[in-house]
Amino acid sequence: MNDQSTTGTAADSTADINTDENQAGTTHLNEPVDEGSELDKLKAELEQARDKYIRQAAEFDNFRRRTAKERLELIQTAGREVITSLLDVLDDCDRAQKQLETEEGAAGAKEGILLVFNKFRNTLQSRGVKAMETQHLDFDPDLHEAITEIPAPTEDLKGKVLDQVMKGYYLNDKIIRHAKVIVGK
Repeated sequence: MNDQSTTGTAADSTADINTDENQAGTTHLNEPVDEGSELDKLKAELEQARDKYIRQAAEFDNFRRRTAKERLELIQTAGREVITSLLDVLDDCDRAQKQLETEEGAAGAKEGILLVFNKFRNTLQSRGVKAMETQHLDFDPDLHEAITEIPAPTEDLKGKVLDQVMKGYYLNDKIIRHAKVIVGK
């Protein structure tokens, strides 16, 4: 009997360990569980990883566009130095053509030389070289290099290019040589 009473009392005391006289038996079910905060933590980490991925993808896309643009510019201006050195030859061709136009003799030689000059100009144009128009335009220090200023013959030519000493050229819409000009003041 003693054993039964001890066993019964032990069972009764174990049952009473988790109970509180002042609270209902389901109160502990309403308490927040740590698993929710862990889930929120994982969601935050996932959001950070997703944000990092999106940023890296955008950065790579920008890098790809930038390198493609730089590559295109490099291809377009690859022969810039060679073409720039040939501009002096083109200037000599222009001077020789003016001289040939004033001379009367050797019509066959004159025609042959003019054909070579025109072919040279057309070859440079096909590579993207374009002569700059300057005559009677407003002086622009980004495009022109003023050699000197002279009094303008009329009021409307003040601040404009009166004469061109040396032509300016573009290579694929980029200036490779500024025009040397005389400006009216």
